[in-house]
Amino acid sequence: MSIVAIALLGLGSADAARAIGAGRWRDRRRAVIVSSLVGVSVIAVLAVLAGLSTPADGLLLLLAGVIVAGWVLTSQEEFVRARRAAIPLSILGGGLALLVLTSGAASPGGGAVAGWLRWTGLFANQSVVDADRVLLAAGLLLIQVGTANVIVRLVLVQVGAIRPSNVPQPSDRLRGGRLLGPMERLIILGLGLAGEVTAATLVIAAKGLIRFPELQHSRTADSETDKEALEVYELTEYFLVGSMVSWLIALTALGVAVLA
Repeated sequence: MSIVAIALLGLGSADAARAIGAGRWRDRRRAVIVSSLVGVSVIAVLAVLAGLSTPADGLLLLLAGVIVAGWVLTSQEEFVRARRAAIPLSILGGGLALLVLTSGAASPGGGAVAGWLRWTGLFANQSVVDADRVLLAAGLLLIQVGTANVIVRLVLVQVGAIRPSNVPQPSDRLRGGRLLGPMERLIILGLGLAGEVTAATLVIAAKGLIRFPELQHSRTADSETDKEALEVYELTEYFLVGSMVSWLIALTALGVAVLA
């Protein structure tokens, strides 16, 4: 799973760079180029540090770079609005599935990464340091921050829960979602990896309980007209779809981390 882990780290790094530069780069083309270069560079550097040097490794790393670049290009807002969200979601899902199916051809991670892990003393048994699992866990954690937010937005666009650009969104009333979503997913994944699955389910239940009064207030305050009532239903749909997708991303990452 060394290639999959490195691909996830490259993907998460690209989306993190895009999120950081969102308010700084007015030139969208520059944002796409810089974000893609960040992701591909992370893949290349980690491949060297992990000692992946066989021809098969090179082909799979090239595929990982293409996936990251294709994802960044097609998931930008202008492309999504013009062609909907199925293309970037297909690139991401299909690309990662292909990497998983062919990951057996890749060399196991080692090199400087394994040496550094032994040097840090993070493992009780220093004679057996699984660099692949560490890289995979890091990649799964990283994509919960920026990449998962993009995935949630794309699904909302695909199902019609987000209106066209420059139009007020019912979701504008649910503030803090872009910050709460990553925090929620990291808590679920962290608790799951620690074996506290029950606590992770409580986090999911807590979000619904916390948001319910806000949704209920919107229903009672804005149901005077058909248009306003429709906005309340759209707001509820936005919350439910977005939350479900967010939870599925975190739970899928947890399942991959446990089974790998």
